[in-house]
Amino acid sequence: MQPDAPTPPADPPADPPADQGKRRANLAQSRSREKKRALLQAAIALWRTKGFADTTVADICKAAGVSKGSFFFYFPTKEHALAEAGVLSSGAARRKARELLAGDHDLAQVITAMLAVLEQAMRRNPPELLVEAVLEGHRAELRSGGPHPSGLLFFEVLARAQADGRLPAHVDVLHLARGAQSLMETGTRHWASGAYGDRGFAETTGRDIAALIAGHSGLAP
Repeated sequence: MQPDAPTPPADPPADPPADQGKRRANLAQSRSREKKRALLQAAIALWRTKGFADTTVADICKAAGVSKGSFFFYFPTKEHALAEAGVLSSGAARRKARELLAGDHDLAQVITAMLAVLEQAMRRNPPELLVEAVLEGHRAELRSGGPHPSGLLFFEVLARAQADGRLPAHVDVLHLARGAQSLMETGTRHWASGAYGDRGFAETTGRDIAALIAGHSGLAP
């Protein structure tokens, strides 16, 4: 008598439709992020070699291997792409500030360290692109109705300094952050044009911002 054949394993249960839909959505989002990243990387590479003004949207799309429709899905213009490209590495500067704020710190040293991060990024880009990035920052402010505190590079650091007692309570932190932002942007343009000579951007602009902070701190309430 032949033994019974083994029962084949049952097929694994199919994923519920909701799980399948979630997976497809996650995959689509991942591909979308990758496509956007590819566009920005292609744009930055072209801007560094060909220049911002001479680089067209068609050039960027060709380098990234995507259609113009894909570009305009993410960015209304190449100026909007520049605003998102992070040429001035403000995100890295903020992360540096948070790292330093977590321990014992000096306000002026934190600001200079942030500026040093910016300077490292600036040295990787042509002067024209730096100036264009600053100008696009101003255009973005006009489109949004003015700078929001979250868009001011030094607002978080200055607000923390006031909360810790490093800045007098009467200082208008938002106004001070706007002034520091203006000095940083002006310093970027001057450094890019060679006006600072052998002086570093972080060192020179750091002193300017320190003087601004000292002046505001010394004003009568």
